[in-house]
Amino acid sequence: MFSKSVIINTILMFFLWCAAAVQAQAPTKISSMPIVSDLDRYAVELLKLVFEHTDGKYRLEPQTGEQRTQGRVIEDIKNGVTQIMWAATDPTLETELTPIRIPILKGFLGHRIFLIRKGDQAKFDRVRTLEDLKQLKLGQGTTWADTKIMKANGLNIVTTQKFAGLMYMLDGGRFDAFPRGVQEPWSEVNFAPGLELEVEKRIMLVYKMPMYFFTSKANTTIAKDIELGLNRAIADGSFDKVFFNDPAIRAALEKADIKNRLIFHLDNPTLSKETPIDRPELWLDVEKL
Repeated sequence: MFSKSVIINTILMFFLWCAAAVQAQAPTKISSMPIVSDLDRYAVELLKLVFEHTDGKYRLEPQTGEQRTQGRVIEDIKNGVTQIMWAATDPTLETELTPIRIPILKGFLGHRIFLIRKGDQAKFDRVRTLEDLKQLKLGQGTTWADTKIMKANGLNIVTTQKFAGLMYMLDGGRFDAFPRGVQEPWSEVNFAPGLELEVEKRIMLVYKMPMYFFTSKANTTIAKDIELGLNRAIADGSFDKVFFNDPAIRAALEKADIKNRLIFHLDNPTLSKETPIDRPELWLDVEKL
């Protein structure tokens, strides 16, 4: 016969073992940037899908509050306040943080259509070649990554520091067109009262501009698991379902009427050598839309 103390100790050990097992199986909380835009909402939805494909190891909890500057978010990642962020990549960012090199927007950021002045569509209807387009002036922000890409491809670029300044410069005739991401010009066309702008109807610039998830250099396990989850979601088709069913992306593709546009493919000399350009399934193929 076992003594009462042995039985009690055995029961206590059993409950302690159960508690440890539950704790061991509890998903790790992952903090991300707050949701303040359609892009943030999409990124969070994609992350939830990714974590579903990593055997329930993680639980996503986006931060609350207002939008932070990219510099602030980078510091939060480095200090462990936030575990994951998303941003268009550049060489500096890739040295500071760990990029998961799967473009979460399928390169969507690198698809540009123009804001133009009302009544100027005929000017763009006459464009047939890239050389024709080089005769026109395009407006860009001085420090934007797109500016370097367009200049490297020989386009005629006029720059200024402030976004609002570009809108007024376009309206005032300082340049002919303002290239914007496919999802952007529809809301920007009415940027301010009195501006006479419209969305150009037949030209699109396309270049590789990946947006990645980023983690800290110390979070190698999380980075590997996110990459694994992304690849699993790509393989089973659920990644594309999230992308093409996103309301903002779907609306932008429909409004842009890409299949009827003249497309100019540009090189992006700022890309890292590790960019997965040899994986066509990771990129939006405008020829198949």
